[in-house]
Amino acid sequence: MKNFQDYRILQEPFYLPIGDEVEVFERAWAEQIPLLLKGPTGCGKTRFVEFMVYNLGQKLIKMTKDKDGGASGKNASTGVGCLYTVACHEDLTARDLTGRYIMKGGEAVWIDGPAAMAVRQGAVLYLDEVVEARKDVTTIIHPLTDHRRILPLEALGIQLKASPSFMVVISYNPGYQSIRKNLKPSTKQRFVALNFTYPPYEKEVIIIRKEGDVSKEIAEKLVLLGSDIRNINTIDLEEGVSTRGLIHAAKLIKRGIHPKRACSLAIAQTVTDEREEIAAIEIIIDKIFRS
Repeated sequence: MKNFQDYRILQEPFYLPIGDEVEVFERAWAEQIPLLLKGPTGCGKTRFVEFMVYNLGQKLIKMTKDKDGGASGKNASTGVGCLYTVACHEDLTARDLTGRYIMKGGEAVWIDGPAAMAVRQGAVLYLDEVVEARKDVTTIIHPLTDHRRILPLEALGIQLKASPSFMVVISYNPGYQSIRKNLKPSTKQRFVALNFTYPPYEKEVIIIRKEGDVSKEIAEKLVLLGSDIRNINTIDLEEGVSTRGLIHAAKLIKRGIHPKRACSLAIAQTVTDEREEIAAIEIIIDKIFRS
């Protein structure tokens, strides 16, 4: 079984705030309010959660040092700064989150799931693309996201009370919502919600330069490409090119792949499988990277 330290974020992830999301997260965590993140794939939701968890952990360590008169900060032994991320999928069940018995040395041994570990330690539990999980996962979310803040472990016949620093964060992409894959209003209203979208031009250029390690000129062209594809009206893409996709293209360019080829591989071939749509995107790529 992994120790919770294995889930501690030790290095600060790069994240460029777009609005007031940092303040909202901090205040929601302080008031024990669960948080719902909505936005398209690759726009920075997961990176934002990692960034916030890291910074909360650093603040706790600093507070502990100040309180102990310059001590090492080891007294900050709660799960603040620890993140349990669950990539939700259609086979994910409530038992996968809570835990289960396994056979070990001829006897049944209980193993905590990520939700149980996060609750015990006061960490952040992040359910990514929560609408992809089976509906019984909601039965786990509900008692954790109201005044009770408990996790029933029916197999053990106990209820875990969440530590004060525990927080539930969930995310999903509204662009892929359907009647079958959606959160009930009774679930949504247990959270405060932050809407994410692609960064504005100036900030996306900074992100591409930082993450892709490319020149400002290349970053600007990539952001222009992303904007043109997102606003294209001659084809019906399910979703526009993500910031992540632009970063992938930048990294390929940095490694010596021609910009047109890099954009084709990281963008045109990934946002759609339709030949006509790929061809339309290739025309935009060619226009922007003519030289």
